[in-house]
Amino acid sequence: MSKKVLIVSGSPNRSSRLYGPVHYLQGRLQEEGLESELLHIAQLPAADLIGANFAGSEIRSALRRVDEADAIVFASPVYKASYSGVLKTFLDLIPQEGLRDKPVLPLFVGGTIAHLLAIDYSLKPVLNALAARNILGGVFSVDKEIERRPEGGYLLSAETQERLERSISELKIELARREQVPAILPGIHA
Repeated sequence: MSKKVLIVSGSPNRSSRLYGPVHYLQGRLQEEGLESELLHIAQLPAADLIGANFAGSEIRSALRRVDEADAIVFASPVYKASYSGVLKTFLDLIPQEGLRDKPVLPLFVGGTIAHLLAIDYSLKPVLNALAARNILGGVFSVDKEIERRPEGGYLLSAETQERLERSISELKIELARREQVPAILPGIHA
């Protein structure tokens, strides 16, 4: 059975350079036989996100997708040395144990290398609070490594592609390892 990887985009803008690495990753995951889908948080009802309306049908559906995923990629542009407010509003809705037993891959795009540690200092503490215990190294790219093509789409630098390929390999290894580890108790893995 194919493993599901959910890519959660925290970009408020659908034309963000973030979608260069996101689309590359999504295509490569599918080539590797993994089912991948993209969740655009900015398309969820803003009032439900801001008001933490867990009863909203689209919020319930998005949270169900997180629950059903075998692994999750959290993608965000970097603003003010942290991930986007759009991503933060969604992370606040995930239940406290909502990321337990799921490999998590951060994917950030920032304007400068000075924001390289945004994954470690801003996102990872929140992921840990949501019980993520297997946070992969992640990928940070600088805007200038992602070129918009005039005809549409993006051209990624060789360095960005290389980092994405390493992350895909790491993610595949973690998913395979989880498949091989027998359950000690229902819902708890060694």
